[in-house]
Amino acid sequence: MVSIRHETASDRGAVFRVEAEAFGEDAEARLVDLLRDNGHSLLSLVAEDGGEVVGHIMFSPMTIEGDGASWDAICLAPVAVAPSRQNEGIGGLLIQAGLAELRAAGHGAVILLGHPTYYPRFGFRPAREFGLHYQDDRDAFMALELRPGVLEDVSGNVKFSPEFDEF
Repeated sequence: MVSIRHETASDRGAVFRVEAEAFGEDAEARLVDLLRDNGHSLLSLVAEDGGEVVGHIMFSPMTIEGDGASWDAICLAPVAVAPSRQNEGIGGLLIQAGLAELRAAGHGAVILLGHPTYYPRFGFRPAREFGLHYQDDRDAFMALELRPGVLEDVSGNVKFSPEFDEF
């Protein structure tokens, strides 16, 4: 049975492995390490089954800048599931647990770059619908209000944590 819990220091190697295997390269795994090492991991959860880490998700701070103002938001990236365990709903469990924890902590919005047909099931919509912009505003750039209306008077360009610039 899969359980979701906070990442611990002893999970670091397993998280790197899951991220690298899920993406077929180690860029996302190195991003996770950089975010964690630089203190930009706001929330990091693992999915565990039988003592083995089979999934991981990380949330980090980001900002929205526009009209001389700046607003805080949360970035969801990356989320990964071990290839042998994909299509079992583990990624969805990680996303739901993370969003619930962020909502309970009072955060307002989560933004991501991800598959445009996967994330809408969790309530994500194209970020341009909220007046948020990043590069070409493609459908993969999405946002979710954790508190209804929190993005109502917000518009501008999204800035990811500087670690993302390295990838």
